[in-house]
Amino acid sequence: MGNPEAQGPPEEQRLGPVVRRRDQITPGTTDQRLLDTEGDAEWVHTDPWRVMRIQSEFVEGFGALAELPSAISVFGSARTLPGSAEYEAGVRLGKALVDAGFAVITGGGPGAMEAANRGAREAKGISVGLGIELPFEQGLNPHVDIGVNFRYFFVRKTMFVKYAQGFVVLPGGLGTLDELFEALTLVQTRKVTRFPIVLFGTAYWGGLVDWLRDTVVAQGKASQKDLMLFHVTDEVEEAVALVTKEVGR
Repeated sequence: MGNPEAQGPPEEQRLGPVVRRRDQITPGTTDQRLLDTEGDAEWVHTDPWRVMRIQSEFVEGFGALAELPSAISVFGSARTLPGSAEYEAGVRLGKALVDAGFAVITGGGPGAMEAANRGAREAKGISVGLGIELPFEQGLNPHVDIGVNFRYFFVRKTMFVKYAQGFVVLPGGLGTLDELFEALTLVQTRKVTRFPIVLFGTAYWGGLVDWLRDTVVAQGKASQKDLMLFHVTDEVEEAVALVTKEVGR
């Protein structure tokens, strides 16, 4: 048998922190590919390039919201109709949060989000909208004073949590449920310092609360104390009092 050491090291290419060997070696250098003006533009759709886009979204979000005062994130359906009882409750909630000294953060869309932003603006407070790129483009509602549009849901969710001292959740659909359970999970697992989560509308949220208690907790998939991670109310004043109390205001 031959001596393996006599065969020399494997053919190797170092590209920054990446090592490529044998048939995984790519032609040329990183600088050469960067400065080459020829070729297709498929590289802008690669995962490494997406990382740069994701990073830029974090930078833009942090930069826009870094000086935001104490704020509450308000979630709710984009399908809530103007003039409905739910919409008017959202307007009152936005105003009451501003009166309590909070900025109001929403997803920036229509419906319940627009209602909370409208209430905040009419109360002369800070009205923030964190939009998301969707196939059915909605755009930021006209009551947003500081708006940031995101490509990626997970970046947007980080902004909701990082710059809010609590959540108030109006009746909503799958997106609202996603945001609600994201918040509950972060608090339950202590990934964030505990902050208040208030569900607004006992008739709407009652079935979900019953299912959590009678099925999820009853079958041991969650503990009884997890039901204490949130409050349910029908009163704007109580919702604001709950978030104010828990954040020590």
